[in-house]
Amino acid sequence: MSLFLLLILVAVVLGIIGFVVEGLFYLLVIGAVVLVLALVYAALRFRRGGRRHRVAR
Repeated sequence: MSLFLLLILVAVVLGIIGFVVEGLFYLLVIGAVVLVLALVYAALRFRRGGRRHRVAR
């Protein structure tokens, strides 16, 4: 979960810098790619998270 939040934070920071600073549009694009990768990562993690292993007693 912390990796997901870190990736979201990096995507937001890169997006803001890429939007504000003239000539650094590529940072905005990189931020968007990182955001998409973070969402895909979270979707895969949460989809697999439903399967619980039974604890033997």
